Amino acid sequence: MQAQEKKLKKVYLVGGAVRDKLLGRDCKDNDYVVVGETSEHMLDLGFTPVGSDFPVFLHPQTKDEYALARTERKNGRGYTGFVVNAAQSVTLEEDLARRDLTINSMALDTNGQVIDPFNGQADLANRVLKHTSEAFVEDPVRVLRVARFLARFGEQWTIHPETCALMEALRDNGELQHLVPERVWGETQKALAEKHPHLYFEALNGLGIFPEIEMMHEVPQPKEHHPEGDVYTHTMLVLKRAADLNFDAETRFAALTHDFGKAHCYHKYGNLLGHEQEGVSIITEFCERLKAPTRFKNLAILTSDNHTRCHKIFELTPKKLHKLLVENFNASKQPQRFEQFLQACVCDAQGRGAVSYTHL
Repeated sequence: MQAQEKKLKKVYLVGGAVRDKLLGRDCKDNDYVVVGETSEHMLDLGFTPVGSDFPVFLHPQTKDEYALARTERKNGRGYTGFVVNAAQSVTLEEDLARRDLTINSMALDTNGQVIDPFNGQADLANRVLKHTSEAFVEDPVRVLRVARFLARFGEQWTIHPETCALMEALRDNGELQHLVPERVWGETQKALAEKHPHLYFEALNGLGIFPEIEMMHEVPQPKEHHPEGDVYTHTMLVLKRAADLNFDAETRFAALTHDFGKAHCYHKYGNLLGHEQEGVSIITEFCERLKAPTRFKNLAILTSDNHTRCHKIFELTPKKLHKLLVENFNASKQPQRFEQFLQACVCDAQGRGAVSYTHL
């Protein structure tokens, strides 16, 4: 134990580090809660304050985060409208109660004993994502975090029905409308990199956060090419395939968005013709709304615009092939981006069910 920790009254490892230890997973970050202390004493011990919103400090040697135990009271919309109380009287259980999920609301004391007032260990064993308390509804970002944890852990896990009800309540009371775009994108980019990213979007389906994806429901496709079902089903399979093949997050995003134009074409024209080009403006607006990085947007646009050409590449004339490789992709100078495009197209092909590639 570091000298600074010995001078603190009560120190607990908390949150994801405890959860991952119990799951036998590696955890990169260790976060600690300090009970019964003051900011002044933390500074006297050499801890460095982080930000101004919460009493959080960095350890002078390890740089791990040490936060004073605190409670939070909602006093506005969104995730910034909170009044924080970090008095010395705040208990460990009160601090754990403000956290999102029971599996993240456990602590480990310096003797290795687990403190688990909200039955997080049972929920870990049962593979259930359950809110810790009714305070869950005070922060709409938690809806995204629940979905992201599902994307991390996989289909054997479930979201508790009561937690699903709270997620829907946040939709109904308008709180989800106050999600900050950067926070939505931040959680989404993390989810795209998880092992099961399609579960993130499935968990958020119906909450109005991604209307472009929800519009894909019940948009039919030719059964000879898409026996798997509607555009939504196809898109989730394509994204799943991208994760199964361990492609990077940008490629997975291109896989997710490649058919954004289909719902628009179907509702406007009654068919899917031209969806490749129609998807360009929809992807552009989607990325601008969420403040997605340019590299994600550019690859997604190029994939939407050109994925059908890739599937029919042996039918292209030399002139059209030259345009695809040189004018559209500048493939000789940006080979990595072209490879990402080809990977997204592979996922598109292999996410269509039991159909021979020669028929695509």
